[in-house]
Amino acid sequence: MYKCSLERMTDKIKTFSKFGATGNGGITRYSLSKEAIMARNEFKRRMEAIGAIIEVDDLANMYATLPGSDPNAKRIVMGSHVDSVKNGGNYDGILGVISAMEVLETIAEQKIPHKHPITAMIWTNEEGSLYPPAMMCSGIVCYDYLPDDIKEKFKEEDMMKSKSIIDGKTTFGEALEKSGFKGDRKYRLSPEKYLCMFETHIEQGPILEEAGNDIGVVDCVLGMFNYRLKFYGQAAHAGTFPMKKRKDAFYAASQALCYLHEEIDKLGYPDLVYTTGEVVCHPSVHTVIPDYFDFSFDARHEDPKVLEEVLAIVKSCANKAWAGCTCKVEKMWNRDTVYWDEKLVSYVKEAAEECGVSHQYIHSGAGHDAQFVAYMLPTTMIFVQSKNGLSHCEEEYSSPEQCTSGATVMLNAVLKADAE
Repeated sequence: MYKCSLERMTDKIKTFSKFGATGNGGITRYSLSKEAIMARNEFKRRMEAIGAIIEVDDLANMYATLPGSDPNAKRIVMGSHVDSVKNGGNYDGILGVISAMEVLETIAEQKIPHKHPITAMIWTNEEGSLYPPAMMCSGIVCYDYLPDDIKEKFKEEDMMKSKSIIDGKTTFGEALEKSGFKGDRKYRLSPEKYLCMFETHIEQGPILEEAGNDIGVVDCVLGMFNYRLKFYGQAAHAGTFPMKKRKDAFYAASQALCYLHEEIDKLGYPDLVYTTGEVVCHPSVHTVIPDYFDFSFDARHEDPKVLEEVLAIVKSCANKAWAGCTCKVEKMWNRDTVYWDEKLVSYVKEAAEECGVSHQYIHSGAGHDAQFVAYMLPTTMIFVQSKNGLSHCEEEYSSPEQCTSGATVMLNAVLKADAE
């Protein structure tokens, strides 16, 4: 059993937190921004210092590899992303990168024998915060292996045209060309060159903390669906049109949302989560009765039958009258539950047990690059406890000790895969 360095991990956390620091304890580090390039250069510098070979593919995904004793063996890859949401934290994504770095540094320092080449990786544009969608480049790399309904979202030619949410003009393709990190397509992750993938990540929820466990042995990414509910009414003057004659789309949507909560909660599934996170109101003028209101509806659960029950309730909104308004329900996208490779999951659990790290099985409610890779290669994830369950905010925190434990578990799980 090998251990990673708390001192090195602490140093990496502090160093990478400077790239895009907001001044309030968090970061804003959009993909391919100058802040992200600083993080990439630091990754390159540290990995070259231990003798790792650096490769960059045509999507700016970076690979740092320590050769193994068998030059013909496929690589084992570990990785995540360095980009963040606006005013995000210092652990989401980047923890997976610095954990992978720490594994390579530990192998190099302790001269740990290994047959397979072992790679630390940075995925480009996981968050999609500046250039949507999320998990863009893993979607492109894994495109040929994705289910048909997901493929439609990740056509490479379309992704290159994705426009910046800030200026509405600069495209992802243009940013890629200017970044200095556009490499060669031949370096892309592929089943011909790679054996399997591990991704360490913060939990982004409160389950591990509440259970008193440091590490989550992740078994799947939950299935989900995302729909839009659109309400159509009639615009009129806010001060002159009688209440009884109004067709207020905002009010109609509020009734439907309450209906959804009441009916879905009656199903009684404690592990089911659902969210309304994005709304559109037209004309959004304080003196005008809204004639249009649109909200997103996101539901997640492991069991597809549970999601089918929820979806039936969502779709039923289109058949009801809401304050005199009509409702249209539109599918945006969905995914089935993605299960991690059972053998790799067992390696993670065995490693946690052997290292004496408190752990438990856990699902991932959030999406990650690893879920797309899972269609291409055997893949698994390791979660590190998140304080108060907070993520995608500046308060996001995992202790250096917990982060080091996560890297230690991944190191030993990787060595089990190497010995396979």
